[in-house]
Amino acid sequence: MMKTILAFGDSLTFGTDPVVQGRRHAYEDRWPTRLEAGLGGKARVIAEGLGGRTTVFDDFASPSDRNGARVLPTLLASHEPLDAVVVMLGTNDMKSHICGSAFSAARGMRRLVEIVRTFPWAATPAPQVVLVSPPHCIETAAPALDPNFGQMIAESRQLATHYQRVAEETGCRFFDAATVSKASPADGVHLDAPNTRAIGDALAPIVKDMLGL
Repeated sequence: MMKTILAFGDSLTFGTDPVVQGRRHAYEDRWPTRLEAGLGGKARVIAEGLGGRTTVFDDFASPSDRNGARVLPTLLASHEPLDAVVVMLGTNDMKSHICGSAFSAARGMRRLVEIVRTFPWAATPAPQVVLVSPPHCIETAAPALDPNFGQMIAESRQLATHYQRVAEETGCRFFDAATVSKASPADGVHLDAPNTRAIGDALAPIVKDMLGL
């Protein structure tokens, strides 16, 4: 039977272009698309990426709800049954007006795991979960995205350590996207097309093994 995977993330999952504001990478260049291709027709990947999305924090300056914990139950219900949920969030948590802490972002990821595990699944067991720490923020010549952008860079480098601990404690798979992907210096946060594709390509063998594909 065909497996179904939910890719839950922010602008890095949406495929935001780092150079041209408002442009999105082509469908075939987004990492959920590459993940699906790497699974050889044995699974479909549903991409749910929204620019600015956080793990569990509100951003009242945004025009739509960016709190991942609030929207996730609705997405689980609309896409069930699911065999796996891949979560890559945390970059927006680093913003000074939202949270600014890698440790707190990891607590948010733990809460998202709890939401997946405790959701009232109708006829199937809870899906397996992969926690992905996003690529680090890097120095950029562009105007800073945040007054404390340097702190965002430093904190983003701590995400993998905290996420791996949470994954081990909750029995999830873990992947550090910074091992295969690097942010563009155009804005210090978003990824060019090759680096976006690299995440999906690297996740494919992990998901294959996890789901026995």
